[in-house]
Amino acid sequence: MSDTVAREGAAAQGTTLISVRNLKKYFPQSHNRKLHAVDDVSFDIMSEETLGLVGESGCGKSTIGNVMVRLLEATGGQVLCEGTDIVTARGKELQDLRKKMQMIFQDPYSSLNPRESIRAILADAYQIYHIARGKELKEKVDELAASVGLESYVLDKYPHELDGGKRQLTGIARSLSLHPKFIVCDEPVSALDVSVQAKIINLLMQMKQKMKLSYLFVSHDLSVVRHISDRVAIMYLGQIVELSTTDEIFSNTLHPYSMALLSAVPKIDFRDRRKRIVLKGDVPSPVDPKPGCRFAPRCWMARDICKDNSPPLTEVAPGHFAACHFWKESRDLAEEISTR
Repeated sequence: MSDTVAREGAAAQGTTLISVRNLKKYFPQSHNRKLHAVDDVSFDIMSEETLGLVGESGCGKSTIGNVMVRLLEATGGQVLCEGTDIVTARGKELQDLRKKMQMIFQDPYSSLNPRESIRAILADAYQIYHIARGKELKEKVDELAASVGLESYVLDKYPHELDGGKRQLTGIARSLSLHPKFIVCDEPVSALDVSVQAKIINLLMQMKQKMKLSYLFVSHDLSVVRHISDRVAIMYLGQIVELSTTDEIFSNTLHPYSMALLSAVPKIDFRDRRKRIVLKGDVPSPVDPKPGCRFAPRCWMARDICKDNSPPLTEVAPGHFAACHFWKESRDLAEEISTR
């Protein structure tokens, strides 16, 4: 996706908070090979927007989140937060960016220090940034815990003494302690019981409105993504293949992979006779991928050009981006296939 196209798409949405440009993350393998976990990805996140990021396991969506907050070093590209690049930031500049950009992790147990009480975990950020100490520190931690629904008795316990829901509430409270502008939510409800998931999702939406937050919401659960996201980006093997508003993605899907992914969502309406699109063939290896469209080996639309030339992520309609040479024809064929 060219910078010009990206900026034009962003301008229609509002003020840009995060700009990801040509982001790459490769992991070295044996014999001088590289695993292309994230390969030339570009997108924007607007102020007070939730961008949902979905795709199969191993497509690179969690890696994007980790690189964006500098838990992993990028191989190339930029991650701009209000114009400052976190990829190249150092010293105080990086420290200031970390206050603006936080993360909620998938596993609420392994992300918490087992040797610290919940109070100590929530106090860490205030102490690191010399924001409060003594009585003021205690008051701030109490206020922070209350803001996410953590009872006061929980603060003196350790992570192993809590259930998954309260551990995740601790992780959410920690991410909010420095009043960030942007939070990466890396599958924050996937490890929780269904009964707890709704509480966490509703809390994230409430805090977004109250604190004017922006989210990158990483998930494989399309129903959750549809509920919480303003826009949705769909990934396949390290690349974004489609991006648009949530309503547009679910009602006017253009990329063949997106169609197959959405067809797997369980439907409540029994009158809907559309069948699931079952993809054939194996997922290509992300290690030194071959030229051409990475979805081509499994795509019913694939032709010679797809095997040789990778389609760029292009704005095919206002605010709707797709990476497919034959996006105009793909929807008609998908309808035909799904109703056979």
